[in-house]
Amino acid sequence: MSERAHTIPHDVLVDSLARGLTPVRPLPAPAFRAFTWCAAALALGLALMPFADLDALRTRMAVPDLRYAALGAVLTAVAAALAAFQTSVPGRSWAWATLPLAPAALWIGASGLGCLRAWVAPGTGAPDLPEASGCLVFLLTVSLPLSLGLVLMLRRACPLRPNLTAALAGLSAAAAAAALLVPFHPHDATATDLALHLVVVGLVIGANSLAGGRLLARG
Repeated sequence: MSERAHTIPHDVLVDSLARGLTPVRPLPAPAFRAFTWCAAALALGLALMPFADLDALRTRMAVPDLRYAALGAVLTAVAAALAAFQTSVPGRSWAWATLPLAPAALWIGASGLGCLRAWVAPGTGAPDLPEASGCLVFLLTVSLPLSLGLVLMLRRACPLRPNLTAALAGLSAAAAAAALLVPFHPHDATATDLALHLVVVGLVIGANSLAGGRLLARG
């Protein structure tokens, strides 16, 4: 039999390959997915709000450095989430990873000013061990579901730099947890408090980079 008899016309070949395929629903825009995750984090905060001391919160928010530190944490969470979703899309620039740097500087810088204020005014002492332990447990407990939800959402994409995307997710989750801690914070900012936050941020980013990076690489 001749070779020509075994040749399949292109249109028949394409039709046979396309037969039975189901359409793939495209992912929403990165900004929309980041907004969805931020809305979920906000919903968690609203669910916890009945347990907060609102009078103490209003008193603390009247202090500029505490107010700007809280604002910096919120902006860091939003910016890092947006950067994570942007870097999860193939072809997007890695420069998106620099987006959270400015709000993170505000967050840490304002917290540092709070430490100086506490040093100048000794009446705002360092937290005792039970209070510090309570903050640590809160931050880690809240960061875990926020990180997991964010990584699962990111896994639907195909990040070419999974560890970078996962690290940004960890930063976003840690910053969101710090922002959600504000209504329950039993004391003003201190050096111990700032060190505790930095340790938690480092732990969450590291855990996300290791575990989350592997999950995203398999997505």
